[in-house]
Amino acid sequence: MKREQAKEILNRLKEMHPNAGCELNYNTPFELLVAVILSAQCTDIRVNQITKNLFKIYNTPSDFANLTLDELKPHIYSCGFFNNKGANIINASKMIIEKFDGVVPKTMEELLKLPGVGRKTASVILSVAFDVPAMPVDTHVFRTSKRIGFSNGNNVDEVERDLKKIFLKEDWNMVHHTLIFHGRYICKARNPQCDKCKLSDLCKYHLSLNKQQKV
Repeated sequence: MKREQAKEILNRLKEMHPNAGCELNYNTPFELLVAVILSAQCTDIRVNQITKNLFKIYNTPSDFANLTLDELKPHIYSCGFFNNKGANIINASKMIIEKFDGVVPKTMEELLKLPGVGRKTASVILSVAFDVPAMPVDTHVFRTSKRIGFSNGNNVDEVERDLKKIFLKEDWNMVHHTLIFHGRYICKARNPQCDKCKLSDLCKYHLSLNKQQKV
């Protein structure tokens, strides 16, 4: 897709989602890191319910590094996969203290060293906590990018690459949030609400549906 068309689509997406942004609640980069780890295969609403109480008790790397998994699990069990998530949070906290002087690192290379932190999570931390241009590709970004026609990529790395080519670097963070909102509230995995979408004349998915209906 050419940049001119992508820009027009982005302008319409911004009209539909003027308040697009991170919906996880946090006060520090470290709290965001914990919340993002918990959010894997879990809704932001559920994570916010968990962290509302969790962060009143534990909210620093030292707090979590001194916990055992059995001590942490009762606080996070409702998010699913709590054994892996809990272990990753505790071990990441220890590494932040031991390797990074108790401060969440600000580079992709360093963030990827933390247990439980993959490229998507690292990109979210860079983008949201530090305002560093990044393009996290979660399930919503992956789905909407392919439906709209931004990418034909078969995996998140290919979609990330294509989005970075199409959009200016200074727009990456906004593009990421806007696509998440679009996928979460309109272009849903099941029963996308095309009747509420302003992209009907430009969206690859919608145009293909119309073509099929006319055959």
